[in-house]
Amino acid sequence: MKKIIENSVFDEERALYGLRNVIVKGCRFEGAADGESALKECKDFGVEDCSFSLRYPMWHAENFYVQNCKTDEFARAALWFCKNGKITDCTFKGIKVLRECDEINLVNCRISSPETLWKCRKVNIADCKIKSEYLLFGSSDINLNKVEMQGKYSFQYIENGFIENCNFDTKDAFWNCKNLYVKNSVLKGEYLGWYSENLTLDNCVICGTQPLCYCKNLKLINCRMQGCDLAFEMSETYAEIEGHVDSVKNPKSGIIIADSVGEIINSRTLTPCTGQVVLRKEKAANG
Repeated sequence: MKKIIENSVFDEERALYGLRNVIVKGCRFEGAADGESALKECKDFGVEDCSFSLRYPMWHAENFYVQNCKTDEFARAALWFCKNGKITDCTFKGIKVLRECDEINLVNCRISSPETLWKCRKVNIADCKIKSEYLLFGSSDINLNKVEMQGKYSFQYIENGFIENCNFDTKDAFWNCKNLYVKNSVLKGEYLGWYSENLTLDNCVICGTQPLCYCKNLKLINCRMQGCDLAFEMSETYAEIEGHVDSVKNPKSGIIIADSVGEIINSRTLTPCTGQVVLRKEKAANG
């Protein structure tokens, strides 16, 4: 049976350093000593109903869970270099919440942090609300389900992921991403998906100017586009779009099928552009 440390206040440096097989419950990490790294290098432990107001509370943690906890704006860089953790029903504030972590599960959390989940691997996020300027920068093997996100420059340089039932209000999302499948989601923002490779959008709503340019092996399945002009420039794409596209510019190769297109722009380029834009009624008429 795990030892329980509960209902205590800790403010010293590395207050619970190196703990093993312990549950920390109902504790507060705050105070005049202003000590950092309270739970550094702990293993096989749990943290329940705690609050953190000191720097770097959990670094190099392994085999752990965090439940119903909160960090404030003073608890910067909360979890770094952690492995095999489940985080549920938590609220995180403060910059650089998670970084360089492996095998992390986030469920029903609220996160407000400019830099969140940078360079992490094997991350599952479900039923969370996140506000972040740079979310999941350089991360890999990610799965998101029912995530609401607001911010900028999200999902840059990510590799290998599946995203479903999400709602993103962002800007410059999915730049330079590789091997990403997004399904049943709303993607609102400017310059979506530039320089991506093997990006598939399935039954998604895409909103904003100049989406999906300079892409390699881009695929859209039954997607809708709203306020999307100058789309698909220099992209290699197969796209099935339900409804209207404001304008399409210089698709590099492939085919774009839509019900209507406001303008097809074929301007001078140094690279040959052979992509076709086909109206669905014309395609049906030609068999």
